[in-house]
Amino acid sequence: MSIELRLLAYSVALLIVLVLIQATAGVRSKGAIPLANNRDDIGPATGFHARMLRVVDNHREGLVMFAPLILIAATIHLSNSWTLLGTRMFFYSRAAHAVWYVAGLPLVRPIFWVIGVAGTILVLLALLGILK
Repeated sequence: MSIELRLLAYSVALLIVLVLIQATAGVRSKGAIPLANNRDDIGPATGFHARMLRVVDNHREGLVMFAPLILIAATIHLSNSWTLLGTRMFFYSRAAHAVWYVAGLPLVRPIFWVIGVAGTILVLLALLGILK
């Protein structure tokens, strides 16, 4: 398995961990029975639960852009210094972003987000043949 595909798998594993933390936070804040029902009357998430919903959504949005590019690169057997750099930038910055987000630390988190987007763009530019 290529490094790009391995880091994509790790990115999905990170999403699974975040979803499990978010689900646990939801049960702790709203209760298991209300969450097991139709959720019509449970009200909006607050505090840590709301933060976890946001970090899961944010990571999922990043994966929606990143994953297809890595799968296309794997399909056409493209792996070069740009795809490797972009993939590493995406994964490590997303992991740092998640830690900062979960911990509720301000200001630095957006920098990690930008690095992740930049990594995705590097992979895209390599796929388009702009970066070789």
